Parts: sequence; structure tokens; C-alpha cells
Amino acid sequence: MGGSPSKLTRLAVALVAALGLVAAACSSDEGSSGGEAVEGPPIVIGAQDFGESAILAEIYSQALEAAGYTASIQTLGGFRDISMGAFESGDINFAPEYVASLLEFLNEQAGEATGNVDESLAFLETALEPLGLEALEPAPGVDTNAFVVTAETAETLGLESLSDLAGVADQLTLGGPADCATNPFCIPGLQQAYDADLSAGFVGLDAGVVATALANGEIDVAVLFSTDGRIASENWVLLEDDRNMLAADNIVPVVTAELIDAYGEEMASVVNAVSAKITTPVLIELNRQFDVDKRDAREIAASWLAENPVS
Repeated sequence: MGGSPSKLTRLAVALVAALGLVAAACSSDEGSSGGEAVEGPPIVIGAQDFGESAILAEIYSQALEAAGYTASIQTLGGFRDISMGAFESGDINFAPEYVASLLEFLNEQAGEATGNVDESLAFLETALEPLGLEALEPAPGVDTNAFVVTAETAETLGLESLSDLAGVADQLTLGGPADCATNPFCIPGLQQAYDADLSAGFVGLDAGVVATALANGEIDVAVLFSTDGRIASENWVLLEDDRNMLAADNIVPVVTAELIDAYGEEMASVVNAVSAKITTPVLIELNRQFDVDKRDAREIAASWLAENPVS
């Protein structure tokens, strides 16, 4: 949910200056728990303004703190321009990201991402290198765009799969993040793979209010994360991606090369051990606790790490 380094520079300066990075750094107390303190630069993890990103940032931060690293969380806005700009300005040096979506952002929607995470990761690593960034090992957990309708809409219009949208696209209002208009796994993907053009009825919304808009009948189709816990709790219908439009959006930690240089493989091994435990069912459950149970992201992360200790 792409651009040359020069475009990233321009966007970062404009957006970061305008938004002031939205919020100050926040997290559990830096380096407050766990093993012997590790000397080195503080690890500042960027979290975008949706629940899953906040939870993942807390999980990685708390795991690193438990291993003796000094870690904190910088809360950012909801668009990738801002998070990548924060890397460039030095405000963050770590972020939980998504393989396919980040790749297509950096390559300006060149269509390199596939359903194969290893292939997509290889392209991503190439795109990150000139930015001074590195990708660590992807998690098995995948979070893609999901196109969701209410059970009533599905029954009324006979919607089960994305192919079914083609015949009724002009009747539907699609709601999702603003970048859906250019994201190859959103409106352009629907046009190319399914001949379903929902651009005329598209409403750009902040990620946190899309589900509410669907529940209130303000939109007919919602672009949600496929791991959103509300899909199950609201008995909504996730339309099947029957032509495999969506690519490998595995969770992947992205860090600065300077951070790797400072800590070597020891830090990477801690992060990779955490990532290995983050499966798609885990993401669904963590998101359910955040979205439905209204638990705090820090509390959710602490509970999960207690049940899934990183050796």
C-alpha cells in the first residue's frame, strides 16, 4: 500500500515538514528489561497509524529490549511516503513492512512483485540497497489487500469472488486508503485482472475508518487487510481473489545498513527469530484483540511474547 530516491527526498521533505512526523517517539521504557545491555545506537522503530503496524512495532521493540537493546517506537502517519521519508531523515532506523507493497512503491509500480515471496524479496533487496536499507527475513505471515462486502450486499448482488465485481462495478462505492488509486494490488489490479473498474466510485479514507464506513453503509466495498479481525466478527464476506491478483505481502522488517553495521548478525538473529513466529493466523488473532477487544497494542505484544518467548 513507488519512487526513485530523488522522489522520496522531495516527498519526505514536503510531508515530514508539513506533518512534523505526527507524534513523538513512544514505547515501553527504553532498554528497561531483559538481558545484559548491548552498547550501540538506539533502535527507533517506525509504526504507521493502523493497528497491525502498531502491534508489530511493539513486538519487535519489546523483543529487542528483552535482548538488551535500547528500542523505542516513532508513531508515523499512514502513508509510505512518510515512513520512507523518516528513514531518509534519520528519524527511524527500523520498520515492519510488507514485501510486495514496499517493492512496488519503490519501483514506481513496475509490476515486479509476484506471489513468490523469495522472488519478490530479491527485487526488494535490490531496490533498498541504494537507499541504505536492508530487508531481514520475511515472516510467514501474509497480509494483503482484501476486498470485503457485507453479507447483505453479497447476497443481493451475488458476490463471492472478485470476478463477480465486473458486472456491477458501476453500482458500487469502493472505500480504502488513498493509494488504492495507484496501488497495483487495488484499483489498477482490479482493472487489469478482473476488468472491474471501481475508480469512479472510489472514496479515499484513512485506514482506521474504512471498516466503520462499511458497517455504516457509507461504502459498498471496503479495502481492508486480509488479517483484519473484524471480517470474522462482523460476518463480512471476503471476496475470493480467484485470478491471483494479489502478490506476496509477507511481513518483513526493514532496517538501515548502519544498524546492521553497528550490531552485526546478533540483532538480526533476534528479529528473525521473532518474525519466524508471526504467521497469518497469529496476525488475525492479534488484530482481533486490537480491533474487536480494544486492547492496547503494547499489552497485546507483551502477552504474545510471554506466550511465544524468543530463545
